[in-house]
Amino acid sequence: MKRTLSIIMALVLVVALFAGCGSDEKAEGGQALKIGFIGPLTGGAAVYGNAAKRGAEIAVKEINAKGGLQIEFNAQDDENDAEKSVNAYNNLMDWGMQVLVGTVTTTPCVAVSAEAYNDRVFTLTPSASSTEVPTGKDNVYQICFTDPNQGKASAKYIADHMADAKIAIIYDNGSVYSSGIYQTFEAEAKTLGLNIVSVSTCTEDTSDFSVQVSDAKNAGADLVFLPIYYTPASLILNYANSIGYAPTFFGVDGMDGILTLDGFNTELAEGVMLLTPFAADAEDAATQSFVKSYQDAYGETPNQFAADAYDCVYAVYEAFTATGLDTGASTADICDAMCKQFNSMSFSGLTGQNMTWKDGQVDKAPAAVVIKDGVYVSAG
Repeated sequence: MKRTLSIIMALVLVVALFAGCGSDEKAEGGQALKIGFIGPLTGGAAVYGNAAKRGAEIAVKEINAKGGLQIEFNAQDDENDAEKSVNAYNNLMDWGMQVLVGTVTTTPCVAVSAEAYNDRVFTLTPSASSTEVPTGKDNVYQICFTDPNQGKASAKYIADHMADAKIAIIYDNGSVYSSGIYQTFEAEAKTLGLNIVSVSTCTEDTSDFSVQVSDAKNAGADLVFLPIYYTPASLILNYANSIGYAPTFFGVDGMDGILTLDGFNTELAEGVMLLTPFAADAEDAATQSFVKSYQDAYGETPNQFAADAYDCVYAVYEAFTATGLDTGASTADICDAMCKQFNSMSFSGLTGQNMTWKDGQVDKAPAAVVIKDGVYVSAG
């Protein structure tokens, strides 16, 4: 009987020892921080979503290799559809998401950010640029430029480098993204004394741009501003080429991705300019390392969406580490602590140095790139 009792006591001590080890590990943050991601991984906007997903994955891999805080990453496809994006968000919540990196595109992000606000999930989007995304939501942040900032910065760059240009504008009047950029571009252009000679519109379903391009040509425009996505931009470039019209085409972040569009002759994009927070040919060590990692993994040069998402993950990592919280903290507590941190910190990444945030919007400097020999190079 005494021998049996001794065996039982020994087993109890062993169980207690292992239980104690498990508790210590959890207290030290042994479980991973669960970061969810939502973006279009299939469909017409998949170029953006897959680039962002890949950039985020590279950051997660690098961070986990450091030791210490570990990240568990779960990417969901929303096909650039608001309803599917909310469904993806709910799937991530069932998984136990603690922080959201997403969504990638604006309309889904407006819908999802409302859910995240109600659930108190800290949200950092790499590329949903409408001011509607963070407005009224203290826990929703952007690492990309807002639409108004893109329009204003584009006008200023043109004024500084091409002040005598005759400018035509083609924008999507059914898109919050495109209309927002156009409105601030037009207002800033007037302030700066730029010469706008033609303004025409399109919609998401427009496939024939003969009227818009012909109007720009007939007005004598030698620069065409395109605050639209890369798919309609490719149709515009094709038609302009077919009628021998060769102005300077100037886009914004939605243009990024045109070089990887299936079936598009990238020679037609030669000389296209766009404002971006990221240039893959930058010579700093961080950019060179990221570009090499991305090329080794995926066989192509990363665009700004990849770089923005990479920065998102690192910004979350730095902010969470600075909070001193354990990964076992509640999502709401993590959200509150992350908001305080983002409102006070400065972050340097691939897409900007000393970034700061106010009302969820980021403050960082844009750069211009031009497509030369099939790649983006700094325009200066």
